[in-house]
This record gives sequence, C-alpha cells and structure tokens, in this order.
Amino acid sequence: MRRLFSLLTATVLLAGVTVPAEAHRTVRVPGAEYQQVAHLDDLTTAGTVASGHTNPADYAGLTHAGLPQQSGVPGVQIDGYFPDNSHTNTNHGWNHDSQFVIRLPRTWNGGLVVSGSPGVRAQYANDKAISDFVLSLGYAYAATDKGNTGAAFYTDGLRPGDAIVEWNVRTTQLARAARATVSQYYGHPAREVVAAGISNGGYLVRWQLENHPELFTRGVDLEGTLWKADGPNLFTYLPQAIKGYEQHDPAAIVAAGFDPHSDFLWDYHYTVYWKLTQRIYAAELDPTYTGSEADYDYAQRPEAHRAIKRIALTGKIKKPLITIQGTYDSLLPITQDSDVYAEMARGTGLHTYQRVEAGNHVDGLVDTYPDQLVPLVPLLQRAIRTPS
Repeated sequence: MRRLFSLLTATVLLAGVTVPAEAHRTVRVPGAEYQQVAHLDDLTTAGTVASGHTNPADYAGLTHAGLPQQSGVPGVQIDGYFPDNSHTNTNHGWNHDSQFVIRLPRTWNGGLVVSGSPGVRAQYANDKAISDFVLSLGYAYAATDKGNTGAAFYTDGLRPGDAIVEWNVRTTQLARAARATVSQYYGHPAREVVAAGISNGGYLVRWQLENHPELFTRGVDLEGTLWKADGPNLFTYLPQAIKGYEQHDPAAIVAAGFDPHSDFLWDYHYTVYWKLTQRIYAAELDPTYTGSEADYDYAQRPEAHRAIKRIALTGKIKKPLITIQGTYDSLLPITQDSDVYAEMARGTGLHTYQRVEAGNHVDGLVDTYPDQLVPLVPLLQRAIRTPS
C-alpha cells in the first residue's frame, strides 16, 4: 500500500497540481518584512504589465523582439521585501532594497525556479527572459533584486565588496523562503529547484551551486560574470579594452579577449557599458582608486585583490550546471569568462558548457543586427526546460 501511495503521488506531481483560485489567501513568505498578495488572471508580462505587477524598465533590452511570448497563466503573485537598511530600489514607491517577487501558478508542475537580477537591475529583470517561460511550463518562480540596485549599488555596505557579498546572501535567503512558500502553498515541497540567471544572475547561479547546493537540484547560467582574485575578472580586461578603443587600437581590444568579429559592437559597448562598468565596480571593490578607467592596473591594486577574494568563484559546483555564452560577447569576453570557468569546473563532472557562435551579451541588440547576432535567451529557456 505504501508503495502504491508513492507511485500515485509521483503521478500527481508529473501531471501537475491544480490549486483552487481562492485557496491559501494567508500564504506568508518566511522572513519577509512586508508582502502583498495578489490573485491574478495572468502572471506573465502579458497580464502583469496591465495590472501593474511588473516594471518593464527592469527588463528593457534584455530580449529580442522575436522571442515567443507566453500568456494566460493564472495564479498568485507575492511582492515584498526582506529587512534591509538600504534604499536603492524604488519599485512600488517602497524605496527599500531586498525586494522580491514570488509567482505561484494555479496549475503547478512541482518545480521552482529561483533567479537573481542581471546587471544592477531590480527584481522584474528576468520577467520576459525566464519568468514568462517557466510559468507557462507550470513552474513556480521567485526573483530577488540582490539587495541593492542601480549604478550606485556600491554605496551599500561598509567594506569593499560588501554589496556583491549581499547579492549571494539575498539569493540564498530567497531560495530558502521560496522553497518554504511553495511547500506552504501547494501542500508539499518542490520536486526540483532550478537556479537560473543571466550575467550577474549567472554568477549567482555558479556561487549558489558551489556554496549552497542543498537548496537546488540544478542550475542554468547564461554568461555569468567570472570573479577570480588572480584573474581573469572585469579589471583584467576592461581597462585594456577601454584604452584600446580610446587609442584607436583594435588589436589591443582583441588582446584583451574580445572576438575580432565582434568589432561592430564595440562602439555601443564602449559608450554604454565598458567605462560605466569599470567605474562602478572599481567603486565597489577598490574605492580608493582615483584614476581613469583606461589607466586602471589591477596588478597594482592589492585592495581589489582582497575584495574579490570575498566573492570569488572556485568552479567546485556540487549540482549539475549548464553554462551558455556567446563568442561575440562584448561585455564579458568568452575567452576570459566561461571558457575559464568551464576549465575550473571540469573536474566536477557536473558541468555542461555550450559556446554559441555570434551570441552577444544582451539579446536586445539582435533586433539591430539580425543578420549578425544569434539570440541566447531561447537557449537559456531550452536548458531550463530540458536539462542535459
């Protein structure tokens, strides 16, 4: 009888659990200082844009126009925040960091996807790239703003590296809270918990699988940021690329690690990404530096080495991880990022690596260069749906 019950339970999980529309009005997110619960006709952006339960500015430019969009997923959305003393996130007019969103579809497949925002964006940044898709498959979804947001994220914390250390803490916090919320809402634990993220969100996936594998079943990382105290890291290639651009020296940009065939993207990335990224991450990890972005010399900056040790990756993942990155990535060059991380993780036997010819860091530029760039978000979605 016990064996029959187990088989019946597994069958129900695979078929999907349907929760009555008015059920579980009192669901509470453990540890949340504040939360709002909304029963929505559609948890995807097709519905949440109209209902005000997302912020399109959070995800602007991250996906291409040709990405299939899902709709018609009813369920419950919980917006809120954990206790925090910083105020960079202005979503909902709360002016409070450590904001989160948890979405619980009415028909549940038994899974949960947990994500941190890319770049320095807020909690809705992955709504089109990840949330819409996984909700349509029946996954519950949870996302965090990482505890600080925006170009002044580095103002959070006291020691160099504190703001980025908090990113990892807040992702762990949300994973635990979301797992408990799912169990509370559906009546039993998630059968799988997938960590998924893009760029800085991909870094979070790597760090979580290295440090808190007990919280996750597997992970999917799209172009995660690599931090290594002995390099490579942003500080070992961005200054060289900036100097090469300013001195009209393409060879220097290639020497920094960027694919020469990606040169049509360099004007845009210099203007939008390279200098700003170098400046704000130096402010976070090496705040005593006062020189120009192009003149930064990581080898001569011991304070930065110490700070990066606090957030460094080891490659010692303890759950399966799929990493995807494009060869035309013009913010985090693949030769200095995922190529290196793949070698770091090789000995675990848990890492699957997909190099994508002509993929860039953000899919929004696919609309500008449709004949030259390959979108990566569809590959991220496929990897979440079908683990290798």
